[in-house]
Amino acid sequence: MIRTRKTKKITIYDLAEMTGVSASAVSAILNGNWKKRRISAKLAEKVTQVAQEQGYAVNRQASLLRKDKSRVIGMIVPKYDNRYFGSIVEKFEEMARERGLFPIITCTRRDPELELEAVRTMLSWQVEWVIATGATRPDEISELCSQTGVHTLNLDLPGTLAPSVISDNYAGAKALTERILLNAEKRFGKKVALTFIGGRRNDHNTRERLRGFRDAHQAAGLVVSAKNTFVDGYSPKHVQASLADFIPPEDGVYGLFVNSTISLEGVVQWLSARGQTGTQQPPMGCFDWDPFVPLLGHDIDMVRQDVPAMLEAAFSIIDSGDAKIQCIEIPPTLTIGSPI
Repeated sequence: MIRTRKTKKITIYDLAEMTGVSASAVSAILNGNWKKRRISAKLAEKVTQVAQEQGYAVNRQASLLRKDKSRVIGMIVPKYDNRYFGSIVEKFEEMARERGLFPIITCTRRDPELELEAVRTMLSWQVEWVIATGATRPDEISELCSQTGVHTLNLDLPGTLAPSVISDNYAGAKALTERILLNAEKRFGKKVALTFIGGRRNDHNTRERLRGFRDAHQAAGLVVSAKNTFVDGYSPKHVQASLADFIPPEDGVYGLFVNSTISLEGVVQWLSARGQTGTQQPPMGCFDWDPFVPLLGHDIDMVRQDVPAMLEAAFSIIDSGDAKIQCIEIPPTLTIGSPI
C-alpha cells in the first residue's frame, strides 16, 4: 500500500511567522480591513502574495488589493416576493453585467438595521457603488458609504444626500384615482369618495400617492375622510388588521385605491370574507402591476412603474460618475382594467 503524506494546512500564524507581522495584522489584510488598521499597501501586498504562494485560501477582498477598481456593485432591496422589486433586481443584474460589473444583491425586509449591516458588508468587498432600493433610511446609508468614499444612489425612495431615481408617484396616483372615481360613478350613478389602503405613513411614496389621491377627489368636488385612509403598512397582515374595524357605508364599499400588490392580497382576502367577489367586487385600482391581477375580478386598474427607464436613468448616473444630488422622477403608466 502506498501511503501519501498529508500536507500541513497553512494557518494565519504560519503566515505571520513567514512575513514577520502579527497574526492579527495578517487576518486584517486577508479580510480586506488593512486600511482601517493603517497597514501600508506595500505590506498588505507582501502578505497577500505569500498567502497565495503558500496556497492559503485568500479572501476575495484581499485579491482586490491588486486592482484599481473592484468592478463590484451592490444593491439592497426591501422585498423579493413582489413583481416590481423582482423586476428591478433582474434588470439591475442584466445592466450591471453588460458593463462588466459584478452585482451583489440582498433583501433587507424594510429593516433599517439589516440595511446598514448589508451595506457594511458590501463596503468590506470594496463595492464601487451602493444602490439603496426602497431603503427606510437612505441618508444614513449615504453617510456610511461617504466615510469610505463610495458613491450611493437611491432607487424607488429618495434621499437628500445622494442622487435619487423614483417614479412620479403623485401623477400616477392622481391618474389612477381619477379612473377609479369614474368607474365608481358609472357603477353607483353618483360621485362617491374612495378608500385608500396600504403603505407607510412616513415614507415619501405613500405621502405623494396620498397627495395625488386627495387632489383628484378635490377636483371632483369630493372630500377624503380620515376614516377612509389606512396607511399602517403594506403587508396583507397589516391591511387586514387595519380593515378589521372598518365600517363601510350601508350600501357597501364604493371604491378602493390599493397602494401595492402586496396590500392587494389583504384587500382581496377581506372582500372575500365579506362576500364581495365577482360582480359584487367594488371598483378598484392598484398602484403596482401584475399580469395576474385581472384574474381576481373585473375592473381593477393598475399603475405600472417603468422599471427599465428607472434603471436606465440610474446607470446613466453611474456611468458618468456624476453623483451630484438630484431627484429624477420617471412617469409610470396607467393600465386600464376591464370596463364595467
